[in-house]
Amino acid sequence: MVILGIEHVQLAMPPGGEALATAFYEGLLALPEIPKPPYLAARGGCWFESDTVKIHLGVEEAFVPARKAHPALVVDDLASVVAQLEAGGHKATSPQSLGETLHCYVDDPFGNRLELIEARF
Repeated sequence: MVILGIEHVQLAMPPGGEALATAFYEGLLALPEIPKPPYLAARGGCWFESDTVKIHLGVEEAFVPARKAHPALVVDDLASVVAQLEAGGHKATSPQSLGETLHCYVDDPFGNRLELIEARF
């Protein structure tokens, strides 16, 4: 048996947060929102997927944001992404060296931690 990859990452959000999620993940991070399957759509939440990244947000009634656990997203231009997020009202930590690249952290609208890592290929 070999694990081949991660199909998607699921984060939690509070009930009724779909518009905030869409504004952040699709509007600021440019991850297109896709329709959830009908049998899951009734639960609320939303899915954002590109060819290489899939982030699903599910509703939790007793929501608590993930402050330590987090997905790490590879971006092509960290400074540009940080500027866009901050223009949208989401403050990122100062970029720091991570080996041969840079990384920082930002919270989504619900307080879930996201790491952003600049691609150096």
